[in-house]
Amino acid sequence: MAEIIQKDGTWSFDGDGVRIVPGSDKGVSLLRRTLGEVTVPLVALAGVAYEPGRKSGRLRLRLRDGADPLLQVTGGKLDDASDPYTLTVETKAAAIAEYFVDEVRNALLLDSVPTGPVDRYLLPGPSLPMTVSAGDATAGFDGRVVRLEWTWHTDEVKTGAGPATLAVEDLHAVEWLPARGLVDGHLRFVSSPNAPRVPAGRDPHAVELNGFKKDPLMALLAAAVVVRMPHPHAPEPGPAPEPKALGPAPAAADDPDALLRRLRELGELHQSGILTEEEFTFAKQAVLKRL
Repeated sequence: MAEIIQKDGTWSFDGDGVRIVPGSDKGVSLLRRTLGEVTVPLVALAGVAYEPGRKSGRLRLRLRDGADPLLQVTGGKLDDASDPYTLTVETKAAAIAEYFVDEVRNALLLDSVPTGPVDRYLLPGPSLPMTVSAGDATAGFDGRVVRLEWTWHTDEVKTGAGPATLAVEDLHAVEWLPARGLVDGHLRFVSSPNAPRVPAGRDPHAVELNGFKKDPLMALLAAAVVVRMPHPHAPEPGPAPEPKALGPAPAAADDPDALLRRLRELGELHQSGILTEEEFTFAKQAVLKRL
């Protein structure tokens, strides 16, 4: 087991996944503290790296595309302070961080975990029910319905229509954008790809975010909704298979011993760098089918 304990939090790896517990230091972001403990299964990881620095370094997990609803909805726009998969590491703990990286990388190699995208979420998202007050609204979500209640400084275009209620099954997309400088951000619930776009401050299906402390919590609420919507990489349902025609019995399978030898050869080629991750995975699956 590998473990590293820092002010930002504690990361531990047991061979099956990385357990992330946020620290109690006052500098730990509100998003991390609210999200709480997270366990990232090994199959959800695409890589890990340690980035040394003069005063401190950073330990980063790289997740496979589509594995985590929070990363899916934030699209790389979370800063390092709010990113739960980034750990600030003191310089004196650099050797521990490097050992942690080696342990995770070895497990990924031994388990032949692919680095490509996934077609289903491998992390469950934030716990429910959830209520967040930020920007010009208080947003609540119980797993089925999003409810937006407006604050005293909300534009009258939105308050005039009263609170908004949106069922998950009626949503086409969820958009989250943080505030940057003088430009406001938003959390927008899109009901149709053709829905008219108006500024978030006047959109009754959007929360306008002004860059204050609690704004990142709206990203957690967005992730809780997204994880209950169809996955963006889910395969399209294909036509029903045609009935199999009666015919001769299938030929006998290949020699199992020869196929097992081939698997060992492929593993050696992959470890030596001759085969890429994608080439190795494709070849291995082909041999396993013949077994």
